[in-house]
Amino acid sequence: MTKDEEQLLMQQLTDPKSQRKAFERLVREYSEQLYWQVRRMVLSHEDANDVMQNVFLKAWAHLDDFHRDSKISTWLYRIAVNESLDFLRRQKNQIVMSTDDGGQSVSQTLMADRYFDGDQTEALLQEAIAQLPDVQRTVFNLRYFDEMKYSDISKLLDTSEGALKASYHIAVKKISEFFKSRD
Repeated sequence: MTKDEEQLLMQQLTDPKSQRKAFERLVREYSEQLYWQVRRMVLSHEDANDVMQNVFLKAWAHLDDFHRDSKISTWLYRIAVNESLDFLRRQKNQIVMSTDDGGQSVSQTLMADRYFDGDQTEALLQEAIAQLPDVQRTVFNLRYFDEMKYSDISKLLDTSEGALKASYHIAVKKISEFFKSRD
């Protein structure tokens, strides 16, 4: 979305006459990229859909709180990341599955998911990512999959670029160690 298109959309979102149609456009415009960000964090298609509903409900409810000094995409990503992290905190016992207690590993669960279209390596990558602390997982997903710039992630997560680079580096190291332990 160009800067001019975004400004027009922001104007339409503040006008009660055009607000509903503008919000429908916002949902169409950002649903897919937000879905994949959420899906990489919560892993399950069904859970991602639930979180996405919450993201757009929260966005609609807080349209008046949107600070026009940031981009719409940054605002929506922040809501999506926060909703995903809240979901993960609530579901921690279900998401972090241990083979010690008879549960399936994340990679086994993903391979059984009819909506998962990756291979075993992708499933193992998701398992490695799922074991990262929340902040490292979020930074890794935004940087690696969404190819987001550190400056944009910094605005999104309200932290310094240096801290983000350190988190990403540590996450990459942990993922590498995860794969080395599987060899």
